[in-house]
Amino acid sequence: MNRFERIYKIHEMLRTARQPVPMRAFIQALDSSRNSVTRDFEYLRDMLGAPLVYSREHNGHRYDPGAGVFELPGFWMNSGELYALLASEQLLEQVQPGLLGDRLLPLKERIRNLLGESGHSAERISEKIQIQPIQFRVISPAIFDPVAEATLAAQQLRFDYHSRSSVASENRLTHPQRLIHYRSNWYLVAHCEAAQDLRLFSLDRIAAPVVQNVPCQVVVPVDLDHFLGSGFGIFGGQAKSTAHLRFSAQAAKWVAEESWHPEQVGEWRDEGYHLSLPYADSPELVMDILRYAEHVEVLAPAELRTEVAEKIRKMYGIYW
Repeated sequence: MNRFERIYKIHEMLRTARQPVPMRAFIQALDSSRNSVTRDFEYLRDMLGAPLVYSREHNGHRYDPGAGVFELPGFWMNSGELYALLASEQLLEQVQPGLLGDRLLPLKERIRNLLGESGHSAERISEKIQIQPIQFRVISPAIFDPVAEATLAAQQLRFDYHSRSSVASENRLTHPQRLIHYRSNWYLVAHCEAAQDLRLFSLDRIAAPVVQNVPCQVVVPVDLDHFLGSGFGIFGGQAKSTAHLRFSAQAAKWVAEESWHPEQVGEWRDEGYHLSLPYADSPELVMDILRYAEHVEVLAPAELRTEVAEKIRKMYGIYW
């Protein structure tokens, strides 16, 4: 155990103890010699300002109860917590490059220094933990930053929006509610003035966003959750039907442990694994069904079965 970890452990023992802690308890817990523990005590007192005192009556050490609550100064965490924080920062950087990089730079340097004191290297994070983004859409900070600012500050946001189903872009005045990272892309959930309802906007289709100095209309969380989660995925809205799928035993090994929808119902039967889930619009659900190719069959409803069959016929026409 290195000094970094010993200091952390000593602090925890002193902070949680109801009585002064004897030296033998520290020696045993830290697996260190008396001299090492004594030097750690000196470091705590002299360098970190800990109100560490010796109680002759109890033959042990404690934090002076008259000095108030003492916490380790600065950003002090154990090695595992520091590594977890660095890994989280790397994940954020992969999800949205530059999102927190500049803002977290001083903190990252402090973490690297603390890890160096503990005998570890922060560079191992990039070697041991890697995130491989696939089919993600790069969102420029010129788009992401104003959208995030308006969402967090609860300010109205105006932008040009060119949906994939429209010939030209339209100017929208919106009341941002949530930013969602879904399937490698960012989406804005906002109340749209033109539609007078909640809408989902893909950030890669937004241009010229301008934060308005006007408070936005707030939608209660339960309504947002209902808008986003009632159907399959985040594009359907209100559920209109229930899909009944049957998976082969081979595919069921994975599907039985997957969460397709919060209200899904799964059941093992003799002929395979059956999954039922609500949905509204079908394109996203059809896309996921086709991922399992011959290992899945749509049993109901009839219109969903027909849609999947039509997709398969068109695919067949390409290759044969």
